[in-house]
Amino acid sequence: MHYGLQHNRATRNRGPSMSAPWQRTAQGANLLGADGSLGVTIFEEITNLAQQTGAINLGQGFPDEDGPASIKEAARAAIAAGANQYAPGKGTLELRTAIAAHQERFYGLLPDPETEIIVTTGATEAIAATLLALTGPGDEVLTFEPFYDSYGAVIGLSGAVHSTVPLLAPDFQPDLTALEAAFTERTKVVLINNPHNPTGAVFPREVLSRIVALAEKFDAVIVTDEVYEHLTFGPKHIPIATLPGAAERTLTISSAGKTFSFTGWKIGWLSGPAQLVAAVRTVKQFLSYSSGTPFQNAIAGGLGLGDDFYQGIAADLADKRDVLSNGLQKAGLKVLPSQGTYFVLADTAALGITDATALARRLPALIGVAAIPVPVFCHADGAERTKSLLRFAYCKKIPVLEEAAARLSTLQERL
Repeated sequence: MHYGLQHNRATRNRGPSMSAPWQRTAQGANLLGADGSLGVTIFEEITNLAQQTGAINLGQGFPDEDGPASIKEAARAAIAAGANQYAPGKGTLELRTAIAAHQERFYGLLPDPETEIIVTTGATEAIAATLLALTGPGDEVLTFEPFYDSYGAVIGLSGAVHSTVPLLAPDFQPDLTALEAAFTERTKVVLINNPHNPTGAVFPREVLSRIVALAEKFDAVIVTDEVYEHLTFGPKHIPIATLPGAAERTLTISSAGKTFSFTGWKIGWLSGPAQLVAAVRTVKQFLSYSSGTPFQNAIAGGLGLGDDFYQGIAADLADKRDVLSNGLQKAGLKVLPSQGTYFVLADTAALGITDATALARRLPALIGVAAIPVPVFCHADGAERTKSLLRFAYCKKIPVLEEAAARLSTLQERL
């Protein structure tokens, strides 16, 4: 029995006709009010509240400590050596070669650094360039819901229709019947995020294989956002491109930010079949062209770090998840399982509170902790299904999480 299940049908967010690209973008990211007024992102709003109140910000998913010193030193050395001008538009050869080696080392994939990999300004640009290159009016882009807000924004900008399949608590795995029903002859791209933000779900082979089969049936491109690929706890991450029939239609996106805790460097990448990569590169070169020259080769070195590093970052993050989850449970919230990423969801309905968005706006002043309401990652139906859920980020130092847990323990009495 799915916890909190209202229904599991796929939805399509057509919404009102918007004439300006910025309006379509804002609508896709849930930034337009019913009267057409423009709001700010919930991340900006909650971060501002955290700053005003001195709250511990567990809203935005960025670490509060840097990654390996060796990578920082490599960036400093690159700057000193003069790597301060434009990198090649598709990225430095050193980084592209390192990405190819990473894909072979961990997954047995063999992308060509010359024609099947491009470096981007974070995964965000890779996603944007891909959707703008491959979709437009009359097309549908299928995602799971909840979805990372930039997906909705760029789908809106492209003019495509955003269709969704719900991920249902407590395990946030899709119903395969609903998944099949969501594909249509107009489905141009299926965009998946695995491991999944904001739910922390990791999709098993059965789900991924069904996506591949449906993409083949409807001749859709699979775009997979795998920025949390090394941050799973228990379930093993399976790149969808490794499954039979997937490689020739799959674009795989990842980045250095989450793996190495350098989110501000904005070094991302995309790999896949040469003809699809060329299409994305055509758009990407007119967005940023290139960026982060000294950081690119520093990350190239980071990708070659030993297994102890990759195993260690997942183990450390799992410990942090457990510290925060225990604090949330002691606060009287129902904690939902997190198998990966930086995030854990908690259900406020356990405290008799059904409006997580209103509570999120109160929490910074109320107990000095900030979180993000899950409904902002959804369209209308999904927002109703998830209206009592909050997302907390645990990519913080253990003492910070322990203090957050202590503050959360006062929640019931302060309410």
